[in-house]
Formats: sequence, structure tokens, C-alpha cells
Amino acid sequence: MKGFAMLGIGKAGWIEKEDPVAGPFDAICRPLALSPCTSDIHTVFEGALGERTDMILGHEAVGEVVEIGSEVKDFKPGDRVVVPAITPDWRSLEAQAGFAQHSGGMLAGWKYSNFKDGSMAELFHVNDADMNLALLPEGMSLESAVMLTDMVTTGFHGAENANIQFGDTVVVVGIGPVGLMAVAGAKLRGAGRIFAVGSRPLCVEAAKFYGATDIINYRDGDIVEQISELMGGKGVDAVIIAGGNPEVVAQAVKMTKPGGHISNVNYHGQGETLPIPRVEWGSGMAHKNIQGGLTPGGRLRMEKLVSLVEHNRLDPSKLVTHVFNGLQYAEKALLLMKDKPKDLIKPVVLVE
Repeated sequence: MKGFAMLGIGKAGWIEKEDPVAGPFDAICRPLALSPCTSDIHTVFEGALGERTDMILGHEAVGEVVEIGSEVKDFKPGDRVVVPAITPDWRSLEAQAGFAQHSGGMLAGWKYSNFKDGSMAELFHVNDADMNLALLPEGMSLESAVMLTDMVTTGFHGAENANIQFGDTVVVVGIGPVGLMAVAGAKLRGAGRIFAVGSRPLCVEAAKFYGATDIINYRDGDIVEQISELMGGKGVDAVIIAGGNPEVVAQAVKMTKPGGHISNVNYHGQGETLPIPRVEWGSGMAHKNIQGGLTPGGRLRMEKLVSLVEHNRLDPSKLVTHVFNGLQYAEKALLLMKDKPKDLIKPVVLVE
């Protein structure tokens, strides 16, 4: 089969590989829709995960089942399915402990384009298919469905880990596609005032659509000072980090009030450490809770997100700004994510 792969750090291109093989609990799918991710850019062009050679990229896909293993009970060839970016091993101690996304080791539930070939290929493998696939409902667009696999679930996980309560004041730093879904998730969880930090006009308009009440442009000055002024010197209840360099962690600590929550879903792909300012963290005793989380994966998560779209609670299609037809455009879509032109939020490649 043909696939678009990381050839080495800083290099990507098309390769030929053997077709994947399904084990008894697994499935083989062909992609119907794909979307590249900024994490692919960190992986390929920054070497954030270390060297990877001839590893097929892509972890955001909607597909059609073409083969199932002998023990797969709930899916059959021809089913159209949503495939989460995170496909844990559900028969693991980590899953029983409530952290399936780390099954087999830290971040090991993130398999595609990390430990195994991803979905930017003519065929791709899904482990533990009954637990890692969700049926695509009739009438749901491929563009919306593929946004659920990573962008929606990751942004929502940022809101979950921020422990947002009714009426809370929340800051979302970074309003790319994950940040936009963090805004949407914060609104759905009952946030009152939502500050969205970003500068690109297209993303600003989308942030307002998804529920932002205030826009903070980091080009206009220090975001901590801007938000402090608007808050009358008080801290906010929660900060969701969905973008930015390592300094954003320090800014989040400074903005958050004692007892508040800092939730990181940003992929920090460079540097050895992340800064925590001692004084603003109360010398370590301010009850400012800092949590970073890889989004949950699996079937139930996808089915619940599908329900939000089906019942008009969420419209993820607003994230999609570029649509290409044909697997051959996977490379162009990936490079768009690298270059991030002003008119881009997310590209989608349709393979039907």
C-alpha cells in the first residue's frame, strides 16, 4: 500500500509498505476522511518524539471497515466508522485504573504516528476494534466527524481538567482548532466569562461563535496584564492552555486565583522544562492545581461526541477551512498545517 510518512526528522514523503494485518480483536480500515494535526508538525519537523523512520503519519480519520479479526463482534466490513486519535489497549491495568490513554506506558494510548503507522495511507490498522471504533451516523458529514477524533475531544478534555463550574471565569490560551473546542467545551460546561487569547481574525470570529465573551490579542501586550486589568486585579477560576511556548505555563499560574485550575492540552514539543513561577504559585502552596492530560480515546468517548453533533449541541464543521479530494493531497494538507496561512483553521482530505 501507499502511505505518506515521516522519513526522518525534518523529512516526509510517500512510501510503499506491506498492507497491515488484523489480529483477532482488530480491524483494517480504508480512510474516507483525514486531517493532519499540528502534533504531526512537531513530530516531523521538530523531532519532538525523537527519530522515526518510514512511519506513516496521521491520527485523525473517518474510515470504512474492510476486514475484521475473528473476535470482533460489533463491526463488520462496510461499516463507516469514526476512529479516535487515541486507541488504548483496553485490556490493560492502566485502563482499569482510569487512565486508558496511558495503557502500556505514558502516552502509549497514542499509537498512530507515534508507535505505529497512522491513517494517511490506503489502509490502516485499528487495535481492539470493538472498543476503539464508533459508527458514523447517517447524514453526519465526514468533515464534522473527523474533527471529533482529536480536535473536539482534546479541547473538551482541556475543559474537563479545568474543573469548570457554572459561572466560572475561564481563559483559553491559543485559539487554533483545539483552543476553539476548549472554548466550546467551557461554554457547554457552564462557564460565564470566557477570555480567548489569539490574534488571527478567522480564529477570533470562530472563538466568538463558540462562546468567547472577550478576545485578548497577545500582540497588544502581556496577556496577564491585559486580563488582570479587565478582572480588576482578581485571578480567574481556570486557564486552559491550548497553544503557545513554554512561557504560557508561567502566565497561566500568574492568572489563576488560589484554588483555581490550570489545564494543559498543548503539545509542548521543545525544551527540557516548563516554568512555574515560585511567588505566584505561593511558593508551592497556593492551591493552584496544574494538570496536563492526553485526551481520552475509545468508542464511548466518540459515541458521546457524536451525540453532541447529532443533537445540535456542537457544530465542529466551523473548524474546517480547506477541503481536498484525494489521498494524494495529504502532503499538501500537512504542509498547510506547518505554514499556517491566515485563512487556515483545519484542512480535511476526503478520500471517497
